[in-house]
Formats: sequence, structure tokens, C-alpha cells
Amino acid sequence: MHEEPEVAVLRYGHRPGRDDRMTTHVGLTARALGADRVILPDNAGQSKETVEDITGRFGGPFGVELTDALNAFIRNWEGVVVHLTMYGERVQDVEEDVRAVHEETPILIVVGGEKVPFEVYEHADYNVGVTNQPHSEVAGLAVFLDRLFDGRELDREWENADRKVIPKATGKKVVEPGADGGASDADATEDA
Repeated sequence: MHEEPEVAVLRYGHRPGRDDRMTTHVGLTARALGADRVILPDNAGQSKETVEDITGRFGGPFGVELTDALNAFIRNWEGVVVHLTMYGERVQDVEEDVRAVHEETPILIVVGGEKVPFEVYEHADYNVGVTNQPHSEVAGLAVFLDRLFDGRELDREWENADRKVIPKATGKKVVEPGADGGASDADATEDA
């Protein structure tokens, strides 16, 4: 998170029309669970706009970038590269090592979309499987970030938010930050 070395998430591949929602969710999950920024393929402009909109409404800081050079971005990363793949080493076997490395070194987490070329596996310092069963890349990213930050990301405070969700056992409550607990109840919409 922001007082530690950077954690960036790179979405490797995006098929317009097919991956729009998944790519957006990679960005939203990266933001919500402690990463500092997400790098998306250059053809994922709609996902970039959505993640920036959510960051503007619910707070940051969080960066969103587009690139047409995914392989070069990985090769030029000055830090540790973690590639999330169901074929990798078990997360429970490497999480302590990755957490220790992150104390002093930035981490780039590569999350696949379409087929990831073998050079990504070779360039990664860690190929990590959250489970060695087929699963969603969004689920893998969420579990990995939670393990990396050891749950600390769940207590994060968000800056410059227009809205804040007030946890409730039932119902929905969204208020303006700084408003007292009795501020206006609002029914959250899907794009809240």
C-alpha cells in the first residue's frame, strides 16, 4: 500500500467485447485490495475509464494506465515480477518469501487474460498459483493481494472520496465523507 514499495498489477491481454467486464474487475480488485496502480492493454480504454470513475467517486490514490507494450513493461520492471497462474507454485508455499521481498522491492503482479506466452513465465521471479485448479483471474488476484498485505488492505482509508459506504448488517448506506452517521441513506446502484 502507499507507505510501502509499489505494487502494480498488469492485465496481460484483453479481448474487446469478451473481456470488458473481467478486465474492469481486475482493475477494481487491484484498487480495492491495496495495489497502487493497474496497467491495462491499450485496447481496454473503457475499463480504464470505469476504474478511474470509481476511484474519483470512492477515493484513491490509484493510477490506471494503458500500454501497447505489455512484454516490454514486464521486461523493464525494476523490481520483482509475480505471475499469477494456476500452473505456478502454491501461494501458501511462497507468500512469506514474496512478502519479505516486498519490504524493500516493488512488485509487479501479472494477471493473464488470453493465452500468456511462455516468455512471461520465464521472466517472472515467481509463478504463483492461488489454486492449481481452473479459476477466475480476479479471484486469484484478490487472494494473492490479501495474502501479500496480510489483511491490512481491508482497513485502508481512502482520500478525496465523494462517497463512503457505511457497513450495515442489512440494507445499503452511502454517505458523503465527513458526514455524520445520520447522513442521508442512499440506495446504492450497481455502478454506485
